[in-house]
Parts: sequence; structure tokens; C-alpha cells
Amino acid sequence: MTKKIILDCDPGHDDAMAILLAVGNPDIELVGVTTVGGNQSLHKVTYNARAVLEAAHATDVPVHRGCDRPILRPLEVAASIHGDTGLDGVELPEPSRPLDEGHAVDWIIDTIMSNEPNTITLVPTGPLTNIAMACRLEPRIVDRVKEIVLMGGGYHVGNWSACAEFNIKVDPEAAHIVFNEPWHRLTMVGLDLTHQALCTPEVQGRINAIDTDLAHFASGLMDFFRKAYQGNQDFIDPPVHDPCTVAYLIDPSVMTTRRCPLDVEIHGDLTLGMTVADLRGPEPSADECNTQVAVKLDFEKFWSLIIDAIKTIG
Repeated sequence: MTKKIILDCDPGHDDAMAILLAVGNPDIELVGVTTVGGNQSLHKVTYNARAVLEAAHATDVPVHRGCDRPILRPLEVAASIHGDTGLDGVELPEPSRPLDEGHAVDWIIDTIMSNEPNTITLVPTGPLTNIAMACRLEPRIVDRVKEIVLMGGGYHVGNWSACAEFNIKVDPEAAHIVFNEPWHRLTMVGLDLTHQALCTPEVQGRINAIDTDLAHFASGLMDFFRKAYQGNQDFIDPPVHDPCTVAYLIDPSVMTTRRCPLDVEIHGDLTLGMTVADLRGPEPSADECNTQVAVKLDFEKFWSLIIDAIKTIG
């Protein structure tokens, strides 16, 4: 059984890799891509999503443009990491498919409500603005979504502040809404996990060895990403955050998780956007707690999934 997902994203070099993994793995049905202002402006990230799908020969996948700014705050982008276009470092193909009509929030709601309950999984890899707005506009979607697997937060580490991760920090109110909805299951794939997903030279060599246009496109993304992280985040190799979410849905054994209550700080001056995980005591049961955090990555299994997807796309 393929898993139907909506990828809500802000491409972004690692979002692009998440798109490639979703397109190239036979266990995933990418129902659609929705975009949100985040790593760059909404206009730029929407173009990037369409361009990556073009590069992946997946022009049948609809793309819907969503919210261009956080619920309460001005847009804050990550140009220091992703460049002026949001996907600096490669030449993007011109999208052949016109941008699909309709706002992403409306499309998310319509898609969830028109499919059988517990068949659509939401995979947000950017700020949670679209998902929060969809919950508020049509609360019935929460019970119909199979699960939500998001990239964001961190239970021990931040990157956009001392204690907050970018996707959560830039729209903490949206994250607070999403984390507190009664989903069947919410998995936070945060920095504690994604900082293990490093694109090492050995990994990039395996990508280059595929020797297709798409492989060289992916490698070019990683070249820029590596330099950006070396210059701005003090990493030798770049952590490729977003595809970890898709990898988990393909094969849950790619990471270990731990159930715990989760919330988002929206009032603190120093802690705004912090994801607070209550890891005290024994792990609660699934009946007691619907939220969990990703803890440890199977590095080889993760990168094999991505490399196989790039090979499959051809």
C-alpha cells in the first residue's frame, strides 16, 4: 500500500531533496505539493517547487501556493542558508506545468475531506502556517488525517536562536496551534535527529556516481548547501533535514522515536519558538500521548533511500 502524502514545503535545498525522495520511492504517492513563505518568499519557493518537480519528471504533481507570511509576524527568510533564490547553486529548469489554481489551505482541506479518512498524511517541512490555517478553517480535517510528520523544532537544540529551530521560530503561533491539535499521531523530526543526516563527501560521491542529470542537480544543491553551512552554522557537512520526514514514512526503522508531550513556547522573550518536550519519567503509551520526537537516525538506511530514489527517477 502506497502512502498518500501532501508535502507542505518552502524549497529550500533540503526541501528539494524531500521532493526527490517522495517522487522516486514507490511506497509514496505524492498527492500534491503546497508552498509556504519560509526559506524564501512565497513566489520564489513556489517556483522552486515547480522547478524541482520538473527536474524529477513529475509534472503530474499539482502545486498550490499558500500563505506568504506567518499568522502574526512579518516574513523572515533564511537567505544565509539557501541564497537569494532559495535554491542557489544550480540552474533550475523552467516549469512546463502552469501553477495550479486555488489557495493551498483550501486545497489541503478539500483533498483531506474528499479522500477516505486516515488515508492522507501531512508532511510539513517549512513553517506551519498553512497547516494551522487549515485546522482553524476546517477543524474536521484533524480527525481525518492519518498522521502528521513534520520537520521542525528540537528537544535539545536550536539553530535560529539558542533554543528554537527556524521553521518553528518564524511562526511560533502556527506551530503552537498544530502541536496542540488532537491528531492521531504527530511526529516531530527535529534538529536532534536531522543533524545526524549529514551529506558527507562519501555520500555525495555515491550521488555523483549515478551520473544522471538529476544526480548532478542534487549534487549541485549539496555543494551550495555545504558552503552555506560551513559559513553560517559551523558545520563541515550540511545536515539534510527535510527528507528525514519522508524517509520515516517509507521505512519507520530509519529512525527511533520516543513518545512524549510536546508544546511550543509563544510568550518567552528568550525562548520564543522553543519546542518543549517533556521527557520526564517512563515513556507514555500511545493511548496516553499522541506526540513523539525522532531520536536516532540509521544513517546508511536513510541515504540509501535517497540514492535509490534518484536512481529510480533516472
